[in-house]
Amino acid sequence: MLSRTVRPALKAGSTVVARTAPTNAANFATLREIEGRLKSIRNIEKITNTMKVIASTRLTRAQKAMEDSRVYGTTSNTVFESAETKPEEGDKKTLYIVASSDKGLCGGIHSGLSKATRRLLLENPNADLVVLGEKAKAQLGRSNAQNIVLSFSQVCKDIPTFADAQAIADQIALLPTNYGSIKIIHNKFLNAQSYEPTTVDAYSEEAITNSPNISAFEVEEEALGNLREYALANSLFWAMAEGLACEISARRNAMENASKNAGEMIQKFQILYNRQRQAAITGELVEIITGAAASEDQ
Repeated sequence: MLSRTVRPALKAGSTVVARTAPTNAANFATLREIEGRLKSIRNIEKITNTMKVIASTRLTRAQKAMEDSRVYGTTSNTVFESAETKPEEGDKKTLYIVASSDKGLCGGIHSGLSKATRRLLLENPNADLVVLGEKAKAQLGRSNAQNIVLSFSQVCKDIPTFADAQAIADQIALLPTNYGSIKIIHNKFLNAQSYEPTTVDAYSEEAITNSPNISAFEVEEEALGNLREYALANSLFWAMAEGLACEISARRNAMENASKNAGEMIQKFQILYNRQRQAAITGELVEIITGAAASEDQ
């Protein structure tokens, strides 16, 4: 039993607790709700960590494929630089090929590519667009749907091959318009943390034919059309492989940041849960002691 000298202190303690309790205590989340949120955030953290590990594993293969594809692209560029090939000038239209993909959860890599394309279209609003990937198609379709003449889906699901690039180049070659300039817009891999949109020229058959030094390579005139398609496939292969490496690197960074944010949220909710639980225990103890004191007074 509690002595009479202790009872006034208990009553004073219960008064202090009642005064310090927040006025909006009814709006606070219950322990069950906080526990449910903690469970959800922990599940999200597991998913983002798993996606980060997968992206890290795929990045090594993607970087190797990117290095291999650069041999194709740089070789074509060396030939055209030696031949002093220049885009045709005149009233002919320009074709922009946007090398994107179908997958998301990789930060702003697709939106950055779309913004770069829109800036080019502001300078040349009559240009046509060929879009590789559903992400860039959806973004550009909202602002420049009238410019899109051809699109491809299910691209860059895995490491691209030259056969994939060749199939896309064959479809582009079937377009009815005779373009004076063809430019491929893709993400350039700088390092594992950064990338930037860049443009690669893919010349038309007329531009290759009119090159001042093309005769030095002793290419037959009948083969210039095949050279144009082969060079376009080379540049597409390079752009697709480098774009995939940028995408996987960006996804890894995005999942790492998401995991860090989830960890911070878990820590905050855990502190809130502990405080709410301690407040509930303290309230129950005060009620028990107050009830015991009231019974003793009777």
